[in-house]
Amino acid sequence: MRVAVLGGGRSDEHEVSLASAASVRDGLEAAGHRVVAVEITRDGRWLSNGSELSLTPAAGLLACDVVFPALHGPFGEDGVVQGLLECLDVPYVGSGVASSALCIDKVRFKQLMAAEAVAQVDSRAIARRRFAESRERVLETLAPLGLPVFVKPARLGSSVGITRVDEGGLELIAALEAAFEHDELAIVEAAASGTEVECSVLGGDSPRASQPGEIVLQSAFYDYSAKYEPGGMELIVPARVSAPVLAAVQSLALAVFELCGCADLARVDFFVDGDEVVVNELNTMPGFTPTSVYAKLWDADGLPYPALVDELCRLALERARSKA
Repeated sequence: MRVAVLGGGRSDEHEVSLASAASVRDGLEAAGHRVVAVEITRDGRWLSNGSELSLTPAAGLLACDVVFPALHGPFGEDGVVQGLLECLDVPYVGSGVASSALCIDKVRFKQLMAAEAVAQVDSRAIARRRFAESRERVLETLAPLGLPVFVKPARLGSSVGITRVDEGGLELIAALEAAFEHDELAIVEAAASGTEVECSVLGGDSPRASQPGEIVLQSAFYDYSAKYEPGGMELIVPARVSAPVLAAVQSLALAVFELCGCADLARVDFFVDGDEVVVNELNTMPGFTPTSVYAKLWDADGLPYPALVDELCRLALERARSKA
């Protein structure tokens, strides 16, 4: 196949996306495919071999069979690029417009989980406008969450802009202001007890779940450096929980994947405390860097990186043919 790999993008996860795209290109080349690199600059221009691309509806992209959008965050993982690829009439890896938009929005995702009675971490959504009107009232609504809490931009990943707050008051205000630098909507989550566990999902009409892996941190929480710097965390596969809990994590990962209408791949994150399994979030385009969990979990299941990215491209082609 001739595969276009998109990297970069306009979000604050630009550098992570470039690293993911480089790994995906290496994996596809190792699987025997011809790869075309496309970099999306921070100001939104599309470049290939140093030349700016002109995109024409229904004309495909660089005569490629399929596109692998290794993009993270807004303008890449939120349905925007997916909609553009639909207009170009080119098959692409990953979830479509609606599910991408839903899952990147932590607030909307949690609302769906609540409507379906899926256990999750307690949280509150805070709009920047509401925060500007009355900080005191916002702090009152957050008090039931207790301390510590985690303050996050609602529509960003890779742990960018996340702050752990232990004291409340001015510390909490500063954390919200930091989140609002990235997004006009923030989410404040209560601390979850237990083990952080992640599960990868792969497939089309009959998706399958990997062995769940346990995240062992070297820092206070799963921040940016823990995710992307060597030695920041240790991944233990399978997670050190009981066999029934491992099965429950896999079953819930598949259920959430289908509930959100996802396609091809996702990583679903959980907290496990005893026999209790709590959903944290779902990533429709998880990291593909050398330290990223998604591919490591499949490798532990006997599916090496080149075979993984190959299967993802074939799934995208199959879905496009079925849709046509």
